[in-house]
Amino acid sequence: MQIRTLLAGSALLALLGGCAAGTQQGEAPDAITAEEQAAIYEGTLPCRNCAGIDIEVALEGSEASADAERTFTLDANYREHPQNPPAETYQGQWDVLSGTAADPEATVYELTPQGEGQIYYFLKLDESTLELIDPQRRRFENGEMLRLQRQ
Repeated sequence: MQIRTLLAGSALLALLGGCAAGTQQGEAPDAITAEEQAAIYEGTLPCRNCAGIDIEVALEGSEASADAERTFTLDANYREHPQNPPAETYQGQWDVLSGTAADPEATVYELTPQGEGQIYYFLKLDESTLELIDPQRRRFENGEMLRLQRQ
């Protein structure tokens, strides 16, 4: 089972309001000391067939870094899934986009995996919170269920 299918399904379910409640994990971040330190975001996204999808996103580099220095790793683990799929890991480059459909001043992170995989879009709500949004950079109705907290 591919994470892109599950994320798209989870996002659609969150939009329709018919998915199981996910939990947010995390604490407020410590002070950032060096650009080379990865920013780690974690959370649990809703899943139609399981207790949730634990997501960890590690962003290397900073918004001001050169393109080649902005890399990411996304790990997804399924909780209590009846088919017990293996964990999935995606790596690639991330970029900073300006604006969403509702807020032209918003900051959006675009994560593009190497090889096969869908592009992920995360709205930066604040220094410690990212929210999964759709490819047209629109927030989902139940976006609070699609949030990752900085560790």
